[in-house]
Formats: sequence, structure tokens, C-alpha cells
Amino acid sequence: MPICPACEIKLESWGSVSSHMIQQASRSDPGHVMWLNRNLSLREMPQEELAKRLETFFSGELRSWIISRFIEKFYGDKPHPFMIAMQNPTREVLLGYVLEHQHFLVNWVRVLSKIVYETDQVDVIRFELENITTEFVGTESSPSHYELLLRMGESMGMKREEILSTPPLKGTVEAINTWRKLSQRNWVEVMAAMHSLELVADKNLRRYGAKIHYFNEKILDSNDFPEAVKNFLMEGYEADQYHAEEALDLVERYAVDQERVKVTVLKSFDTFSKYLLSRLERALLLSGVIA
Repeated sequence: MPICPACEIKLESWGSVSSHMIQQASRSDPGHVMWLNRNLSLREMPQEELAKRLETFFSGELRSWIISRFIEKFYGDKPHPFMIAMQNPTREVLLGYVLEHQHFLVNWVRVLSKIVYETDQVDVIRFELENITTEFVGTESSPSHYELLLRMGESMGMKREEILSTPPLKGTVEAINTWRKLSQRNWVEVMAAMHSLELVADKNLRRYGAKIHYFNEKILDSNDFPEAVKNFLMEGYEADQYHAEEALDLVERYAVDQERVKVTVLKSFDTFSKYLLSRLERALLLSGVIA
């Protein structure tokens, strides 16, 4: 059933959603205006045109739709500023990554634990527990993503104690709070919202039109970066494509209300974009560009 992507009320047709959004935009409602500006157009559209644009925007098989929207948001003609910074990352950019991402990962496993608690699907429970192990717990032979992140920070000259004692920036706090709110939704929506973010390091996205990769792969063979940096980037490079693909298959299998899942995913994408900017803000603070 068609749904307003801004306030999430369900209506009988995309024409009704269009009329509703135009009415709310005419009242300068910020949520509706911002959604239209970010996702469709900065210009005002007639009701019929907007209805067609909305229907087209939300049409398509769920898995491929999520991949396409992620590429548009982060790897399209104007890639996200953090992705651009990662093509030739400075020490400050990598430390900004470490200092903010440690908080992201702690929240990540808390949200995944909520999925485990809410679902009755054994394959989903198994998938999430494996993901939590990979991301946060690790094994004797394979350090966790979290541990590799901390080692990257140490290789950049920052002590572990300093990393762990650094509080998140405001943008990171706001992003974490948004994901915690999203975690109160149906577990399928939560799974889609979180695991679609793992597309960020999926090297296969170029097949679907991504202009660049998450980082410049030449880093992996470069002598300009410590091994700990390469190990961290390689872990995501190898693992996240499988995490994201398997998760999206599970989401598509169990999703009942695909429009609502798509709306939730878009909210997570917007939140992720703001969070990535916090990494850059931290880099600027470390470099002394801003105080």
C-alpha cells in the first residue's frame, strides 16, 4: 500500500500520497519539504507528475531497489564527501574514522541483538549471531572488526586508552539515537535498515553503477600505510559484500510491507550520510582546521 515517505501515513493510492505531500509542503512542513528536495526535485511539481514520480521511485524488487538507492546516495555522480576522502586518506581522516566508528559498532551489535530477540526465524538468528561475532566478538584466529579498528587507530599513533575514552561527536550521537529509534520497528525493517549499510564496502557495487569504491584499493598494496590500516580495510572489503547480500536476501524473503521497508531504509541512509560527515568533522578537528 502506498505510504507517505515523510510521515509514514498509508493512503489508498500514490495520487493520494502526492496530494498529501503537496498540501504539507505548501504549509512548509520541514519533513515533507526535505524529503521531496532530497529524493525527487527542488522544484514544485503538479499533483499528477508527483504521483508518477513517487510511484516510479518506490517501484522495483526490494533487493535491487535498495542497492540502486544506496549507489545513488553514496556512489553516484556526486559521491559522498567521506568516500572521496577515502580515495587518498590522511592520518586525520583515518583517525576520524576510528574515533567515531567505535561508537557506531557498539550500537550496531546492540541493534542486531534486538533483531535476534524479535525474530522467530532461525536463519535470521544464526545470521545475526554470526555477524555480531565477526563485527564485535571475533575468534582466536580472526580478530573482530572492532578490534581491527582499534589497531588501525593505534597504528596511526593514538593510544587505545585515548581512543576508547573519546566521546562521540554530536552528529554521531544523533545518528545512533536515530538507529535506536528505528530498532523499535518490525525486525525486518530493522534488518534492512542496518545491513543495507554494509553495502558501503561491497566491491561488487561497481557492477551496478558505482563510480568509485569505498576506498582506493591501491592502499592495500601501498607502503604508505601501516599493515593495521590495510588489515582493517581488507576485512570489510572481503566480508561486507557477503554480509550485505545475504542480509538483503533474508529481508526480501520475509518482508511483507515492502513500501514501509523502503521508507525505513531511506531514513537509515540519511542517518548514515550524516554520520559519515561526523567522521570528516573529527578529521578536521584533529588537523586543527576547525576548533
